[in-house]
Amino acid sequence: MGEISSSFQLGVIGALFLSVASSVSIVICNKALMSSLGFPFATTLTSWHMIVTFGTLYAAKRLKFFEAKPIDMKTVILFGILNGVSVGFLNLSLGFNSIGFYQMTKLAIIPFTVLLETVFLKKEFSLKIKFSLSLLLLGVGIASITDLQLNFLGTIISVLAIITTCVSQILTSTIQKKLNVSSTQLLYQSAPFQAAILFLTGPLVDQMLVNKNVFAFNYTPMLLVFIVLSCIIAVSVNFSTFLVIGKTSPVTYQVLGHLKTCLVLGVGYLILKDPFTFRNIIGILVAIFGMALYSYFCIQDNTNKQSINGSSIAISGKRQRRSALLLNEQKENNEPLKSISKDSVV
Repeated sequence: MGEISSSFQLGVIGALFLSVASSVSIVICNKALMSSLGFPFATTLTSWHMIVTFGTLYAAKRLKFFEAKPIDMKTVILFGILNGVSVGFLNLSLGFNSIGFYQMTKLAIIPFTVLLETVFLKKEFSLKIKFSLSLLLLGVGIASITDLQLNFLGTIISVLAIITTCVSQILTSTIQKKLNVSSTQLLYQSAPFQAAILFLTGPLVDQMLVNKNVFAFNYTPMLLVFIVLSCIIAVSVNFSTFLVIGKTSPVTYQVLGHLKTCLVLGVGYLILKDPFTFRNIIGILVAIFGMALYSYFCIQDNTNKQSINGSSIAISGKRQRRSALLLNEQKENNEPLKSISKDSVV
């Protein structure tokens, strides 16, 4: 039991590290792609990411790195489309709102996820966990939110982005656990449908946002190199996303996402010489403290649950042994078998 627990913890740590490293890398790559090279087609680029991801997983399956597990097609199609739609709404939210309001949209995903899991999945979040999440959101808000310009259409799009993102991430975790499929199997099955919905809608969404045609853009050799690099890194990003949500929870994945935000701000200051203020520093420190508390409380809660489960197993074992002894005694004494009350065993 201890070895299984240790290997599971190592797997979680590895998944978290892979997610952080790949996400920070792709943000830096895409920032160079969009800011320095002037490629503004974010949604279409995401569709290319998913196409390359599916191609990579298909090759891995052919090489026997994993075994594809059949899943109900209706579930897979709806899940893939929902994931694609959530990406589109997030990109539209960024296009129709100020940066500050977009950051508020991303921050709202955590409390809304907690609400949905509490209401529909009957999951319990302790006050300590809620406090640490509040501290985290406060820190990220201080570090990243600069302006809050509201408009009706942008607000509607942001609400839809929050709902679709929360539901898709909850389903990512639920499907893996309920259908007993790995993150690789689920990603392999759903990637074609997510790629299709993004590939069909991406050029239209990008046309609305930047008023440019992705197919009429001038693709220089340097631009193509960065697009290929972005797609390669995206394979790791997509895989680690499903892996982290499957091994932990949608809320933990969102917490990790805000850690990435803090890291990107820090890397942007150190490497890309982005403007950095005392407010950014205070916000990042508060956010990191909130993340540390969240991690500590999660470990504490898991330890308590394991202790309770261990005690329940031990008590059940004692009851079974006691029942067996009583049955043997009755057989030896040729006594009629009597029902043994569970309450009689301590």
